[in-house]
Amino acid sequence: MKKNILYVLAGILLVIIIGLVAILFIKNRDEKLDTKTIKVSEVTHSIFYAPFYVAIENGYFKDAGIDIDLMLVSGSDNVAASVLSDDTEVGLAGPESAAYVALGGEKDYLQVFSGLTKRDGQFMLARNDKEFDWHDLEGKEILIGRRTGMPGLSFLRALKNQGIDEDKVKINESIEFAELSGAFIGGEGDYVNLFEPLASKLEDNGNGYVVTSVGAASDAFPYTAFYARKNFIEENKELLKDFTKAIAKGLKFTLENDGETVAKIIQKQFSDTSVEDLALMIDRYKDADAWLSTPLVEEDFYNTLIDLLKENDLIKEDVYYKDMVNNLYE
Repeated sequence: MKKNILYVLAGILLVIIIGLVAILFIKNRDEKLDTKTIKVSEVTHSIFYAPFYVAIENGYFKDAGIDIDLMLVSGSDNVAASVLSDDTEVGLAGPESAAYVALGGEKDYLQVFSGLTKRDGQFMLARNDKEFDWHDLEGKEILIGRRTGMPGLSFLRALKNQGIDEDKVKINESIEFAELSGAFIGGEGDYVNLFEPLASKLEDNGNGYVVTSVGAASDAFPYTAFYARKNFIEENKELLKDFTKAIAKGLKFTLENDGETVAKIIQKQFSDTSVEDLALMIDRYKDADAWLSTPLVEEDFYNTLIDLLKENDLIKEDVYYKDMVNNLYE
């Protein structure tokens, strides 16, 4: 009799376990069905994009039913190409690459739908730590990467703002962006412009000294933003609105918390960098006023970028705000 009771209880327990497993399976399946993966190509993996990584690590995208599949694609032109070829759906890069695509006659061109940074995120490194003055650049060689990209353009505007004739500076634009730090370590140039964490790594290793923020000396404009094909935005507007809300939360958290708090959140993204060093970099970007307060890209803000492109003869005609920007921040 007791054996029969044990068999019955064991059978009931097995049914309960199977039921619980089935419920968990269905729940997990439904969550996967409700989750949309967005492939994002980023032009560099930098502390400069800390609010984006906060949105990932704090679960803001997950809460919106979005999985981020992040891919590093060096060079803003290559980011644009990855979106145009449908290798990725969203690009995080300088909006100038989207403007070039539109002027190239692409019908399903790229539109900006969310902003992230508002100033250049580069820091200038010198080979010594003496007190820096922008006029020290005269007669010296500086490595800037491709001058038609946002880093190069912002540096040129910084020179202008500081009253420096660029013809008096030996601007080296022959080295690929991803190779700048290696070239400087190898002895090329007197100065180099680098994003974090590379700038601090070179400084920590005694290969250079951070002397100034390029962004603080330049102007505010949409330096890096999220863009996608025009048709993709129209067909996925609600999804990208949720994406933009996650970015807004990431910006808010980053701006309202100290560097150490933010560093602890995003440390997983930079596992070879200590929380202490990350906090220093984040505070540097805060001091440089690098991030937007919301993802909204306003017209005057955008037009500063277009003026910069025209000033450097990179475009010959206007690329209008109403065509290029499709703000999804509410």
